[in-house]
Amino acid sequence: MERANDSAFSGFILLGFSNQPQLETALFVAILIIYFLSCLGNGIIILLSTMDPHLHTPMYFFLSNLSFMDLCLTTCTVPQTLANFKGKDKTITYGGCVTQLFIALGLGGVECVLLSVMAYDRYVAVCRPLHYMVIVHPQLCLQLVVTAWLTGFGNSVIQTALTMTLPLCGKNQVDHFFCEVPVMLKLACTNTSINEAELFAVSVFFLVVPLSLILVSYSHITRAVLKMKSAQGRQKAFRTCGSHLMVVIIFFGTLISMYLQPPSSYSQDVNKSIALFYTLVTPLLNPLIYTLRNKEVKGALRRQMRRILGLRQS
Repeated sequence: MERANDSAFSGFILLGFSNQPQLETALFVAILIIYFLSCLGNGIIILLSTMDPHLHTPMYFFLSNLSFMDLCLTTCTVPQTLANFKGKDKTITYGGCVTQLFIALGLGGVECVLLSVMAYDRYVAVCRPLHYMVIVHPQLCLQLVVTAWLTGFGNSVIQTALTMTLPLCGKNQVDHFFCEVPVMLKLACTNTSINEAELFAVSVFFLVVPLSLILVSYSHITRAVLKMKSAQGRQKAFRTCGSHLMVVIIFFGTLISMYLQPPSSYSQDVNKSIALFYTLVTPLLNPLIYTLRNKEVKGALRRQMRRILGLRQS
């Protein structure tokens, strides 16, 4: 965006929840605790997926990438939010805002593609189990993950450039707790209908298309599971796929409510609350859902704890 005419322009003011100062202390404590737990949970999944040979499978390769992405997303937004809550200075530099916008948007796109990749992985595992290791081989896993990261950040480059080159005309108060495309478009002092239409089209591509692929995968999975004769096999399949499906519902539900809603359907405070859930609570729920509902992860955690305790005792 073109900067304000004032040569002293030093960045943007993130208003956050400053219109409700009585909430800031409580939010600071809550966000700090959730951020710590999120980093701990996602860090554990990454370490277990790396250290435990039993988890050297495509599913946990994708899951460790999801956890790494969640760590990056929370770290991109939360520290700045916490600093704004505790200090009077609520500014973020122009470069900081661009970086935050670029990273958050890129990671959101990566997760959309990655969750559809994980649905394909579950489809092959349940519907074609005898050919699983042949179809989902290490090279394909790497190619799919690289595609997800390149697609997400390729789109982010374009979206960030289109958004940050709009004229500001002196406006620098961002009614949010981090720099996000829809909010930044509201600062522009020019017609942004083309930008909004382009953002909607991209949102459909990254939200509706992956979600449709996921739903198709799970329709095939459901049919295959119902045909299983073994009750134990059905239970295991539903447990494994159920974890992924819960993450999909939470993630896509929040993003769709943010990016595919009519502009005036929610108040800005509601939008901020949804964004807070997406950037903070969802990354915390992912490791909880996958660890609490997954015997393999819990088994790996017990093995590593015994290994660490054994090394200490020796």
